[in-house]
Amino acid sequence: MQANSARVTDEWLPVKDWPTDAVKESHTSATVPYCWTYHSLPGAGDWLGSSRCSCSLCVFASRRDLLLTIGRRPRLAELYTEVEQTRGDSFRPDWRITDLLRHAAHCEAPDPGIVCPDDGPDFTALQTQVRQALQREPRKKPELARRAGRALCDGCTAPH
Repeated sequence: MQANSARVTDEWLPVKDWPTDAVKESHTSATVPYCWTYHSLPGAGDWLGSSRCSCSLCVFASRRDLLLTIGRRPRLAELYTEVEQTRGDSFRPDWRITDLLRHAAHCEAPDPGIVCPDDGPDFTALQTQVRQALQREPRKKPELARRAGRALCDGCTAPH
């Protein structure tokens, strides 16, 4: 806990330092439901989904989780690609969504198990907001956030 005269900040991270197996056991035995994305399909109970539950395409996610999300939410991945292509920017300094899409199509990627159609009004509103934002001048120079990138796999067969 941290405190000063203006506020108190309490940081509660009960499983932060637990090994993965202990977290899984805790989730399995808990009466509180947890997010289905940890599994291959809702209710599967197989732990073959995402290793972390966060934003769908999170810059902190592992390559496997990003490839899984690209399979599960292809329309969202395409929207990210649209941003990269319009701005000349990169999802992460080391990986572009366009490279991850190519890798998912041509190399080994996890089976998504389920594909979210992203065809509702919320996604349409997001898409509209993103496209409107792309009409404005960028707030930063994209090349500041981009490096040369890194290979997604050894001997990747995806065309460049």
